[in-house]
Amino acid sequence: MKNTSNTANRLNYLSLWVLSILRITIGWHFLYEGIVKLTTSGWTSASYLLESRWLFSGLFHWIATHPGVLQVVDMVNVWGLILVGLGLMLGMFSRYATIGGIALLALYYTANPPFISSTGAYLEGHYVWIDKNLIELIALIVLLLIPTGQFIGLDGLIKAIRLRAHKPIPDAASSKESSGGPGTDGVKSYGRRDMLRHLATLPVMGAFAYAAIRKQRWESYEERLLQANTTQPDASSGATLKSFSYASLKDLKGTLPKGKIGDLELSRMIAGGNLMGGWAHARDLIYVSKLVKAYHHDQKIFETFKIAEACGVNTILTNPQLNRVINKYWRTQGGEIQFISDCGYQMDPYKGIELSIEGGAHACYVQGGIADQFVIDGRVDELGECVEIIRKHGIPGGIGGHRIETIKACVDAGIKPDFWVKTIHHVNYWSAKPEEENDNIWCYDPDETLAFMENLEEPWIGFKTLAAGAIHPDVGFPYAFRAGADFICVGMYDFQVVEDVNLVLEVLGDESLKTDRKRPWRA
Repeated sequence: MKNTSNTANRLNYLSLWVLSILRITIGWHFLYEGIVKLTTSGWTSASYLLESRWLFSGLFHWIATHPGVLQVVDMVNVWGLILVGLGLMLGMFSRYATIGGIALLALYYTANPPFISSTGAYLEGHYVWIDKNLIELIALIVLLLIPTGQFIGLDGLIKAIRLRAHKPIPDAASSKESSGGPGTDGVKSYGRRDMLRHLATLPVMGAFAYAAIRKQRWESYEERLLQANTTQPDASSGATLKSFSYASLKDLKGTLPKGKIGDLELSRMIAGGNLMGGWAHARDLIYVSKLVKAYHHDQKIFETFKIAEACGVNTILTNPQLNRVINKYWRTQGGEIQFISDCGYQMDPYKGIELSIEGGAHACYVQGGIADQFVIDGRVDELGECVEIIRKHGIPGGIGGHRIETIKACVDAGIKPDFWVKTIHHVNYWSAKPEEENDNIWCYDPDETLAFMENLEEPWIGFKTLAAGAIHPDVGFPYAFRAGADFICVGMYDFQVVEDVNLVLEVLGDESLKTDRKRPWRA
């Protein structure tokens, strides 16, 4: 019996050591996550919250789209991670730290459980029902039942000191008996080994601090190197390294206003889909189309859609070739972004309309290049037929055009679409040369476009407002709205959405727009 008892005691003692190490490592993870978020400029939980598709997803989305509330939640998240991490690592107030950790992990798991995948693909750390959040949560529940902070941690030291303060100071004999040596005082009678065991977490904190400092020094070195390369390019390298920053949802200044085309409510800025589909007007840079296609995999497109919706951009204008990814976004992400299709399909707008309707388009129009060619070929009446076919499906139908002659021909033929989609940009940029079939200009005579569109009563979606990246948004956006466009369609990367929305808000809020804009708002 005595041997059995000793074995059990040794196992319990070993178990406490193992569980204490488990607590410390989880604390390390929490503390690291918190410090990284605290020191990362522009970090926000918005994208994580916007991905929520399970319990309380509506609440999580609401938080992500309200900057003031999001800022408070981010602060609570960061400092919650830091305080929980410190508590678990030091074994100080470890019970409260464990409860706090369980609460945070439960929220993380609820917001994005592994059984609701945003990609449908295998993800490291996601195993149907199990992920690292759930594993750590269960581990913390075990630690809540077994308070290891009393064994290794400052909780045990504090408890011993409190107990010692309420006990009489032992005499020399009892002190000698309890400590195993002569000449010990009241604190030493507690036992040197016990004290060292409770203070064992301090070297771990030291190791954490040392590792963090070394990592920061290395990152600072890298940053200095990047900055040096920005101003002093390496002569042996053709490319220089440059850093840039971009706005996050924390920087959002408001939500875009909306207008209507028929019964369809659209944000004043509409997301263009060319970049997502890989149709990049890159002039003579032949690699760009492949680059944007590689960048815009399904998950990246989903992220861009989510950010756009959070900013109030509620519509994407693109080609029916993106039907698959848009429908996947609606189906797997619960997204609500609307889809306007240009019905572009091998110069056959009829087939393009069919594909667009099957893809769930909320509005359709005849793509500008197709409409231009139909007018050149004398097939203007067919553009009117296309508009009527679209309307029969209960959605708005429009006509696009790069050339103002296309719009004029439709008006002369008595065609009245529900909306126009016409290019609008100035031509004061270096690559704009009035050469035949020049892929650097999309609005050849902007003054004539302004003068003619001013008298049309149908809403106008202005596109190519930045001349495929040749014009800065600071110039292109106000130019388009002052020209009379009711909406602008802009191709954007995910990191550009917030800045573009803020700029549109600034332009629409500028009092000078009321006097500079001659065309009445038609939407």
